[in-house]
Amino acid sequence: MMESLRLKLPATSANLGPGFDALGLAMRLYLEIEAVAAAEMHIVAAGRDAALVGSLERNLMLETYRDLAPHAPALHLSIRNGIPLGMGCGSSAAALLAGVTLANHFGELGMSSTEVLAEACRREGHPDNVAACFYGGLTASAMEDGKVTAASFGAELDWRLLLVLPGEGLATSKARALLPESYSRADAVANIQATALLVSAFALDRPELLAAGTQDRIHQPYRSGACPLLPLLLPLTGQEGIFSVTLSGAGPSVLLIVENGTCVDLMTVKIRKAAVGAEISIVETGISPGATSVY
Repeated sequence: MMESLRLKLPATSANLGPGFDALGLAMRLYLEIEAVAAAEMHIVAAGRDAALVGSLERNLMLETYRDLAPHAPALHLSIRNGIPLGMGCGSSAAALLAGVTLANHFGELGMSSTEVLAEACRREGHPDNVAACFYGGLTASAMEDGKVTAASFGAELDWRLLLVLPGEGLATSKARALLPESYSRADAVANIQATALLVSAFALDRPELLAAGTQDRIHQPYRSGACPLLPLLLPLTGQEGIFSVTLSGAGPSVLLIVENGTCVDLMTVKIRKAAVGAEISIVETGISPGATSVY
């Protein structure tokens, strides 16, 4: 009998302001899967959005599995999901990476780890979330001609993350449709400068660089109307204990990087006051290493 497979894949927050389609940060919120070959496809799901995660229809992970390995066995899947869906937290990247990994294992495709990563990135269309899910920490990535080049660092940093979730999600396709076709040279240069500072902050453990390093002119200004939490919370940047405030991916969630040891209860009060009565939930987490597989 084919060996079972256990996967643990982290949520990710892409962009972090200026690092559009190039940077992603892995968070300690996980999609956990235990899979065994079975006579028919079956899912037992728990955790966030369990009904959606446990559906056999319109399931990105299963569609990827069937597409890549149509002759592979059906699976019994036990899933615990901690990644918010439709909130800019990399749920599709985790599902794609899981689907490719399951197909590679149970379909005996013989793909290397780098080929698994490249296939998931190709299906996602850009590497930022998938590479961060795969490698962990802050991951810088690029994809050209199907090849992914990536570097990861900062997984050991003890910075705290506060993820502010609104009541309703936003489809990535809708968020991308809000962006212009071109940008000025001034905006492009400003984002390049900020991205350099952002990467330096993670590489050198210099959180004081994050306020300047998360300034963005490429996507956040254009998505603020569809992500109303962002303009409400952005003024918190640089306040005591708050290093940065950015959209998480394409939104609508907002990610705050805060100083370790900061009183989360007081921070929550400050966030809720700034959100002026908006329906929100706040998740405290941290930086995660990448995906793990256990046979």
